[in-house]
Amino acid sequence: MSEKTKLITPRLPRGFEDRTPGEIAAVGAMIDKIRKVYERYGFDPVETPLFEYTETLGKFLPDTDRPNAGVFSLQDDDEQWMSLRYDLTAPLARYFAENFETLPKPYRSYRQGYVFRNEKPGPGRFRQFMQFDADTVGAPGPEADAEMCMMMADVMDALGLQGKYVVRVNDRKILDGVLSAVDVTDEDQKLTVLRAVDKLDKFGVDGVKQLLGAGRKDESGDFTKGAGLNESQVSGVLNMFDFKIDVTRSAEGTGYNLSGVGHPNLLMTDAIYDAAASLGQMKVLFDAAGYGPDRIKIDPSVVRGLEYYTGPVFEIELTFKVQNEKGQDVVFGSVGGGGRYDGLVSRFRREPVPATGFSIGVSRLANALKLTGNLGATEPAGPVVVLVMDKAETARYQAMVSELRQAGIRAEMFLGSTKNFGKQVAYADKRNSPIVIIEGSQEREQGILQVKDLIAGKQAAQAITDNAEWKAARPGQFEIRREDLVSAVQKLLSEQ
Repeated sequence: MSEKTKLITPRLPRGFEDRTPGEIAAVGAMIDKIRKVYERYGFDPVETPLFEYTETLGKFLPDTDRPNAGVFSLQDDDEQWMSLRYDLTAPLARYFAENFETLPKPYRSYRQGYVFRNEKPGPGRFRQFMQFDADTVGAPGPEADAEMCMMMADVMDALGLQGKYVVRVNDRKILDGVLSAVDVTDEDQKLTVLRAVDKLDKFGVDGVKQLLGAGRKDESGDFTKGAGLNESQVSGVLNMFDFKIDVTRSAEGTGYNLSGVGHPNLLMTDAIYDAAASLGQMKVLFDAAGYGPDRIKIDPSVVRGLEYYTGPVFEIELTFKVQNEKGQDVVFGSVGGGGRYDGLVSRFRREPVPATGFSIGVSRLANALKLTGNLGATEPAGPVVVLVMDKAETARYQAMVSELRQAGIRAEMFLGSTKNFGKQVAYADKRNSPIVIIEGSQEREQGILQVKDLIAGKQAAQAITDNAEWKAARPGQFEIRREDLVSAVQKLLSEQ
C-alpha cells in the first residue's frame, strides 16, 4: 500500500453494537427459554423480511417527503419507497392480510428479529435492536389479551425473574375517555399525549407534566416539544393514574367499575365503561388461573406510545433497582409490552380483523438478566486445537482434525504462520480452547501424541510460582497412543 494512501478509521456507527461469542451464546440461551414458553402456549414461528414498503409500515410513522424520520428508508429501482422495519407487528399485519385465505383464524405466531429506528441514540438506546414477539390475529375477546399477559408472566418465571417483575395492564379507551373529558380532540395532540404518558417510568411525573405542557429540555439541551395542554387538562390526565378497577358479583352477573378521581363526567362515558368491563373480565381470568396482583395487576398509567393500539395494553416492568447515569437508585423498568391493535390489519382489508400481541426487547432483557445473574454470559468453549509443529506434516495434522470433527468434536488445525510452540498454545488459550494436541518428530516416531488439558493446566499453574518448576511439571499434559485420539479427547471433554 502506498504511504500516501489514506487509511480508513474503523468506526462503529452510533446507535449500533457488535456482539461477541459469549454474548451471542447467552442471548441464544435466553431466546430458547422464551421460545419454549411461546410454543407451550400453541404459537408457531413465522419470519418476515427486514424491508417493507414504507406505506405498509403504517401512518403512525412520521410523514415526510423523504420518509426517513424515525425509519431508515430508500427507493428501489421502480422508485417505490422501502423502509427497514420499525417493529415486528406491522409486517405481521401485512403478512396476515396477504395470506388471509390460507391462514387459520385465529392465527397464532411468534417472530424474532432485528428492528431499526432512525432516532437519536443514547445510553441503552440503539438504532438496531432485537425483538421477540407473539401475536394472536382474529380473536376479538379479552381472553386473548389475558392470555398474552399470562404468557408474559410465564416467560419472566422461565428466565428466573420470579418476584422481580410485574405485568401491568390498562385499556387505551380509558385514556381516550380522559382526553375527551378534558377536551383534547386533535389527533396529533392525542398522539403527543400518549407518548408523554408512556415516558412516566423514564422521566417521572414532573417530566410527564412538562411533556404534556410546553415541552421538556433534557440534560444535553435538546428540547422536546410538548402537547400544549393547559394546567387543568394536565391535571385531568394525571388524575387518571389514581383510577382503580372494581369487580363485583351479584345475582344479576358480574359488574366492572372504575373508581378514583378525575373529571366529573368521566365515568359516565361508554368508552370508559367498555374499558372497565374488558379489564374486569381479564382480572377474573387472571384470578381463575392463579395470577395474582404480585404478577399481573391493573395499572391506569400504562398507555404504550404507538398510535395503533385500540384496547387493552400491557407492559412487563422489572421491579428491582439499578443505578442510573447519576448514580441514583431507579427501578429497572420496562423490558417489553404490547396490546390490542384491531385496526392495523384492517388497513389492508375492508372487514375488521381483531389482533393482540406483545413484544420483548431482547437486548434490554438480556441486560436485566446480566444484572440479576440469570444470564449465562460465560464464554463458550472453543475448539480442540491441533498444533502444527512441522509444516511438512500438515496432512497428518489435518487428518487428526478430520477424525475429531467426524466424531462430533469441535476442532481446528492451527493456521497461523508461527512455528513457536508457546505462541500456538497462547492462540489456543485466547480461543478458549479446552485441549491442544501436540505431535512433534519424536512423538511421530513413537506413534504417540501429547494432549494438553488447558483447563487443568491453568488450575495447576496457579499453585506453581517457579517458571522452571512449571516447565518441568508440564501441568495438565499427558501422552496417548495416536489411534486413541478420539476416545481420549472425548473422555477428557466429558471430565471437564
